Amino acid sequence: MAELTPMKQQYNAIKAQYEDCLLFFRLGDFYEMFDEDARVASRELDLALTTRDRGKPTEEQTPMCGVPFHSAEAYIGRLIAKGYKVAICEQMEDPALCKGLVTRDVIRIITPGTVTESSMLEEGRSNYIAALCLEQHGGAVCFADVSTGEFCVSGYGEDAVNHLLSELGRFAPREAVLNAAAAQCAELTDFLTKRLGVMLEQRPDSFGYEAAAGRVCAQFRAESVSALGLEGERAAVSAAGALLDYIEETQKFDLSHISALEVMGTSRYMELDYTTLRNLELTESLRSGEKKGSLLWVLDQTKTPMGGRMLRTWVERPLLNPAAIRRRLTAVQELYSDNVLRGELQHRLRAIGDMRRLVGRCVYGTANGKDVKALGDDCAVLPGLCALLRSAGSAYLREIAGMDTLTDIADLAMRAIADDPPFSVRESDILRPGFNAEVDRLRELKTNGKQTVLDLEERERQRTGIKKLKVGYNKVFGYYIDIPKSAGEVEVPPEYIRKQTLVSNERYFTPELKELEEALLSAGERLNTLEYTLFCEVRAQVAAEVLRIQAAADAVAALDCLCSLAEVAVRNGYCMPEVDLGREIHIIAGRHPVVEVTQREAQFVPNDTYLNDTTDIVAIVTGPNMAGKSTYMRQTALITLMAQMGSFVPAKSAVIGVVDRVFTRIGASDDLAAGQSTFMVEMSEMANILRHATARSLLILDEIGRGTSTYDGMAIARAVLEHCADRRRLGAKTMFATHYHELSALEGSLPGVVNYNITAKKQGGRLIFLRRIVRGAADDSYGIEVAKLAGVPEGVITRAKNYLKELEAAGAALDVEHAAPSEQISLSDVGTDTVRRRLEALDLDSMTPLEAMTELYELKKSVQ
Repeated sequence: MAELTPMKQQYNAIKAQYEDCLLFFRLGDFYEMFDEDARVASRELDLALTTRDRGKPTEEQTPMCGVPFHSAEAYIGRLIAKGYKVAICEQMEDPALCKGLVTRDVIRIITPGTVTESSMLEEGRSNYIAALCLEQHGGAVCFADVSTGEFCVSGYGEDAVNHLLSELGRFAPREAVLNAAAAQCAELTDFLTKRLGVMLEQRPDSFGYEAAAGRVCAQFRAESVSALGLEGERAAVSAAGALLDYIEETQKFDLSHISALEVMGTSRYMELDYTTLRNLELTESLRSGEKKGSLLWVLDQTKTPMGGRMLRTWVERPLLNPAAIRRRLTAVQELYSDNVLRGELQHRLRAIGDMRRLVGRCVYGTANGKDVKALGDDCAVLPGLCALLRSAGSAYLREIAGMDTLTDIADLAMRAIADDPPFSVRESDILRPGFNAEVDRLRELKTNGKQTVLDLEERERQRTGIKKLKVGYNKVFGYYIDIPKSAGEVEVPPEYIRKQTLVSNERYFTPELKELEEALLSAGERLNTLEYTLFCEVRAQVAAEVLRIQAAADAVAALDCLCSLAEVAVRNGYCMPEVDLGREIHIIAGRHPVVEVTQREAQFVPNDTYLNDTTDIVAIVTGPNMAGKSTYMRQTALITLMAQMGSFVPAKSAVIGVVDRVFTRIGASDDLAAGQSTFMVEMSEMANILRHATARSLLILDEIGRGTSTYDGMAIARAVLEHCADRRRLGAKTMFATHYHELSALEGSLPGVVNYNITAKKQGGRLIFLRRIVRGAADDSYGIEVAKLAGVPEGVITRAKNYLKELEAAGAALDVEHAAPSEQISLSDVGTDTVRRRLEALDLDSMTPLEAMTELYELKKSVQ
């Protein structure tokens, strides 16, 4: 093996410390990668793979590739998007000034969850990293957005994993740090990797409680964890400490912008699980995975990146406190009623950029002149916003009007930073003329150096009387005063020092000329160094005010959200809901907020909804497929969530008694990757709902029981329905869509159950959906008509009609002589006395849905 060069030895030593990263190794104007890193980068970035060892045998050649320093960010962004970690190794000294090998070190590790570069971030979406800590009797999750300084933690006791899954689904982190127990929990790791595509970091040694408590208290300047609201929350403290350690270890910069710790919990915000977030399409469409087609897409008329991120948070975290909800609603109502004020505010908001991320970059030292100027320009808008809100009536708007207007930050940026500063902080012209006298002098010298020499030449001619005196320059001798011998006998001033004698000339220099020479030759370098030093001082001054800037940014974001909700309410004809602690949901002429926008050409049919905790607990909704049952139920859930986030709602009027959670079981979402059938997924989700719902919850259940035989499915559907309606066991407000029309008979016999159906009619051989919800059970499912609408071949339709006549005549199963074999096992297929006796002995009224489901599976096994 050939002996390694000193540089390659240095590379190998550094790479050994960062084996899980791609090492970007600075060599002059390039970042180079070697060995396996080079192969990976070449493949992922489509770079040419080369070597410096072409004369050596192939096995001794070192593969390498590189990217220019000035354009590296784009390449790094592509690698991060593919799930890689990148370690940035910089030259720690000037190669021109050092002897021997340049000192190099890793200054930062960029990971998917710690990105701060604007080119790698989505404006309206936070970029979270999480830390998960599982313990014997509980667990916790901590989230941070390094780009904004957001930091929050939640701790749970019983059923911690289920709560953690809900939080992970809501925050959707890009990276997660796990303790040993969390790393061994397949339910968590599968969800993170398979559902969310999260990069996992196992750091079992980072979750020690004592060290974490000290780290957290130091970061947030608290005397104890109790002062932070974390008394007795060992897992939460451990998660927070581990996350801070990981961020500091990878970013290697000051974390002072992570200045506030929010302790979340189920008492402030509604908990929404991943299934509900997806089924209701709160932030992204199920079909495309994009924002378009979601509730957030409808509500988002924000003008600032901060407002866009905050609105997403409001959508995903509805409030539980009616007073907090009304605080938002009254502010929205005031802006809704004043089009002029709202328009003026939104006009000014458009001029504000991402203040939180800009000040974050100032804190960790990566902000350039354009960033500082942009932040100053943002601050300059704040006094105008506050002036517009000076006479506001709502408490929330008055609070926003009292924000710190940061006039000192705006003034500093205006005085210090040029109108069009360069991207690089190492270039000159970053500072405004007049900010610093020495900078102005050096600029003058650099720009007008030739004129300065000519001025000196003229002064010396006048002073000495030597008309042929000239000031010249060459690379060997530098600047000199040239006096030709043809000038005759002249008296040379005593301060002239002979520098060179030529045949026809004498060359001199003076202390003044020597000083000017040094100034001229070093002006550019000195100017760049001084401007960089002064800029860093300005940036540090801005960074020192991070808490004030973050508070103002949050106030601006909240105002942006309120204006957005008011704007959408005006455009779409929403009403202000009444939200209280009652147990009713009473919506008059409610509409689906997304469907009515996406189908503007068709008149959306509004419908009423009434649920309570006594007479109308469970609404059984029947009617044909495609008629709008799912849309109707979803709109009820969405109107409830909108009301509790503080938004106006698409209805004529709405009274919403606060619900603690919304659960959905909608659609067939086979988890084939996990080897689970539609029915198993449905039952698992149903079991989760029944375990965690309370009397204050809202349940949206669509077609419970399909995927198994008719009687199995009907038995499960009835058992679930009875459980939901029973106030002793649950009594949760429930919308229950079903094709088991037999369940409609429960109205009148089971307290709290009421029937609704969505209307349709046959006209001229065609089926017309009226989309109107009315009381009572459906008299026909119109299944064959829907199949015909869907384009099923006429022969199949005819055969289906014949079978339907047989069924209606016999009131039983299909004639087995004409029917195809069924893969499902129904109760009529069970021919043993043993099974029949077991069925007759079952008391369905006293069984839980899970007990019924378990018994059915046992019966099925016994006949296979």
